Amino acid sequence: MFLRLFVGVVFGLSLFVASLNAVNAQEKSVPQSMGQINLSFAPVVKSAAPSVVNVYAIKITQQRQSAFNDPFFQRFFGQDSPFTQSRPRKSQSLGSGVVVDRAGIILTNNHVVAGAQDIRISMSDGQEFHTELILADEETDLAVLRVKNPPAEGFVELPFASDESLEVGDLVLAIGNPFGVGQTVTSGIVSALARTGVGVTDFQFFIQTDAAINPGNSGGALVNMRGELVGINTAIYSRSGGSNGIGFAIPASMAKFIANAGINGGELVRPWLGARLQAVSSDLAAGLLLGSPRGALITDVYPGGPADKSGLLSGDVILEVNGRRIEDPDAFEYRFSTQPVGEEIELYVARDGDAVVITLPLVAINNTLGSEDLLLEQAGRFSGAYINDVGPVEIEKYELPYNFLGVIVTALADNSPAQRLGLRKGDIILSLNGEGIANAAQLEKIVQQRVSGWRLTVRRGNQVINSFVSG
Repeated sequence: MFLRLFVGVVFGLSLFVASLNAVNAQEKSVPQSMGQINLSFAPVVKSAAPSVVNVYAIKITQQRQSAFNDPFFQRFFGQDSPFTQSRPRKSQSLGSGVVVDRAGIILTNNHVVAGAQDIRISMSDGQEFHTELILADEETDLAVLRVKNPPAEGFVELPFASDESLEVGDLVLAIGNPFGVGQTVTSGIVSALARTGVGVTDFQFFIQTDAAINPGNSGGALVNMRGELVGINTAIYSRSGGSNGIGFAIPASMAKFIANAGINGGELVRPWLGARLQAVSSDLAAGLLLGSPRGALITDVYPGGPADKSGLLSGDVILEVNGRRIEDPDAFEYRFSTQPVGEEIELYVARDGDAVVITLPLVAINNTLGSEDLLLEQAGRFSGAYINDVGPVEIEKYELPYNFLGVIVTALADNSPAQRLGLRKGDIILSLNGEGIANAAQLEKIVQQRVSGWRLTVRRGNQVINSFVSG
């Protein structure tokens, strides 16, 4: 009995090993025909390459030249001496772009065309066209161009892929114009997804690939084996300036969001959450009764904002958006920001150890206080300034506390006392003569006073400036 059992086990193991060898032989078999030997990416390139263009952005800057460049003369005449001449200097940046609409809509990187006075594209067949910039978004480093005089037959557009179908290990091709040598195709795989911490744009959610990407590839296409656009090549990790096998592309869903905004008139409207987020550490995960340190923890909620109205609370942890897993705040920002305003999303939230599902309407940010700008008149040194209460736009832009109260300069009358005082559009007036400014009505009342001088504290961008001016 034991002998029969032993023989059966040995026979079974022999069959198992033989089947493994057959599988391995099948997976690693040599080409069996000329057709297999001739396998090529050429069909994918032929379908995608006509949609990838070279971008030439011409920038003209004023270069100052002086006959007195010696520091000795500059001490007496300064930089603006009568001997200094200003001459136009022409420079050209090279990049790539992708046709995303047959009418002549081109998607590229914002850093390729920023500040350009003339932007031209060159097709793979050598045709050149002048374009106009219809949308530039620094936050995503994407820009949308429109061909000024497109041909009647239009262009070949590259279809967007669903980047949700992309997996690590998938084959991809990078098509662009590296170093200005002309259209070039390189191949590789998807090395990683949802890569954060790259520091190229405000939205950290990149596709990482080892397909060779070099300077000039910026704005070019990353395509899958179906010839679909999965990303816009944007940056490389390099110490030498050349490709080291670590390139980053903006995913298709973000690229499509920006492209659609350009196609629909050039106005980019993102949804507003009205809440501050932070990553979940291991210690926080334990305290929040989470199984693992992931998700986006809500630390503060803007009163009356979308998050507040939908029922989100400080301490909630967002784990999913429309069924998509959220690892950190960067992942949430990406998922959230690529949704169209006017719709709604479903959030899966952890709250005190329980699961809560919340429906969040997608609305645009605006200064909900709704008051009109106030013009300061008969206000001495401040006359000619248009002011308003600080609202959600400024609070989010400058990352101010949600309970912040203040006044922002919205405009200045030309050659007005306020303009000569040195105030600028966007300045946030924090205090006058030591008194904190909470709203426009308070400021209007204070500046009517007759005083010998003003101690003025202003927030300008991320700087706080203190100054004193006579009354």
